[in-house]
Formats: sequence, structure tokens, C-alpha cells
Amino acid sequence: MLKKMGEAVARVARKVNETVENDLDTLDLAECKLVSFPVGIYKVLRNVAGRIHLIILANNELQALSSKFMTTFSQLRELRLEGNALHHLPDEVSTLTHLKAIDLSRNQFQDFPEKLTALQALETINLEENAIVGLADHHPSVFGASFIQILEYPSTSLCLPRLAFSSPSVSLGTPLFSGLEG
Repeated sequence: MLKKMGEAVARVARKVNETVENDLDTLDLAECKLVSFPVGIYKVLRNVAGRIHLIILANNELQALSSKFMTTFSQLRELRLEGNALHHLPDEVSTLTHLKAIDLSRNQFQDFPEKLTALQALETINLEENAIVGLADHHPSVFGASFIQILEYPSTSLCLPRLAFSSPSVSLGTPLFSGLEG
């Protein structure tokens, strides 16, 4: 077990060093068995954090992200968090003003992360395979925002009635919907 943990730590260190040394705009820590975002990474990435536009934390065991994560990587354009155990996002997600896409599929969300509606640049939210309930109750504030072009719910345990929107570029299918078209 210690050997596997050591290998996981070495893998994370290698990927972080690769991002820093090659001045990459991507930090890929997918499948690193992370249960939280390592605090030491903030210090290592402090000089390049503003240039990172894509972070991939897919298929780990993350249960939460800190407010520090959101404020440190404020220039993100895409955040891939699919396949974790997340059930909410910190309020500071609203500081990601450049975020265009967020993948939250295969997590444990039961409520729509409403703070995402404040992000004017956001085009894609993937919430596939979450157990979101009561979304129709939020429809004017959540879906009235025409800047959210795609919401993917194919395998979610969500059943919505047909809804009409004031924006002609947004529509829903029924009873499950596969996306908002823009």
C-alpha cells in the first residue's frame, strides 16, 4: 500500500513539474487517486497559476474543492472534475469569470450548482450522472440565462416537464433533456 501511495505522489509531482517546466497552460492530474487538491501544489504553481487555462482532475476521489483552489486558478477556461465524489462547489466558483466549460459529470450533486449561473463566459456545464432533483423549481434563474448553451443530463435521475423560455436560443426536451441548444 505504501508503494502505491508513493507512486501516486510521484505521479502528481511529475505532472506538476511538467506543467511548470514546460510553461503549459494545462494541469492534468486525472486518475491520481486524489482525495483533495494537494496544498503544496499552490506554492509550486504560484508563478504560473495565472497562465493555467485547463485543469483536469477527472476520476479521482475528490469530495470537495477549496475556495483557495477557485481563487488561485482564476484564469481557468475549462475545469474537468468528472468522476469524483463532489456534491457542491465553493461560493468562490463565481470568481472564475473566464470559465467556458465545466464537467461535473459522474459526481454526487443533488442540487444544481447555482453559483455557476453568475459566470457570463460559461457555455457548457456537464452534469450527466448526478442525482439532481428539483431543478424545475429553479428554472427562471438557472435556465433563463441564455449564456449557458449546453446542459447535459442524459443519465441523470431528473425528470422535467416541458418548459418554455423567453430566449429563442434555449430549449429543453422532455421528459429528460439532452441539452440546451444555443
